[in-house]
Amino acid sequence: MPIGHFYAGIAALIWKPETNQYLLLRRSGQKDYAPGVWECVTGRVDQGEGFEDALHREVREELGAEVEVEHIVGTTHFYQGTPDPDHELIGVIYLCTLPDAGSIRLDDEHSEYRWLDAQQALDLLTAPDPSTQWARRVIQRVNIVIPMLPDQLVNFQRDAGFELG
Repeated sequence: MPIGHFYAGIAALIWKPETNQYLLLRRSGQKDYAPGVWECVTGRVDQGEGFEDALHREVREELGAEVEVEHIVGTTHFYQGTPDPDHELIGVIYLCTLPDAGSIRLDDEHSEYRWLDAQQALDLLTAPDPSTQWARRVIQRVNIVIPMLPDQLVNFQRDAGFELG
């Protein structure tokens, strides 16, 4: 298989530990891909930008807020639309917390947001489209991973970050 090109992206699933809820955002009806679908913060990594820099920039753009990175949930590979090289994206999914949950100010990419526990999120994420099913798998995975995270590891990751540069 020839070496191709692809976009790099990030996803930030924001979690409220005190209530064990996740932040889901509804994509604006004006979006060209997956309008009206529920998701977490997502975005592309710009040329010359690291994954963590992109994560913080995207959260600021989409929510007007700052986050703390708790853990890397996993990596992802998908096509935004038809499966061709122009739509291919690989990315890193982060679990984040929002120090000030009252600071959310949606931009025009999203029309609403909801804080939901895992079961409520899974009940909402039932549409068969690939984006909804991807968000559902992310919630399922995070809900399993969170109880396994030792405090010492989370504290180290929060202080040191994930990128080695």
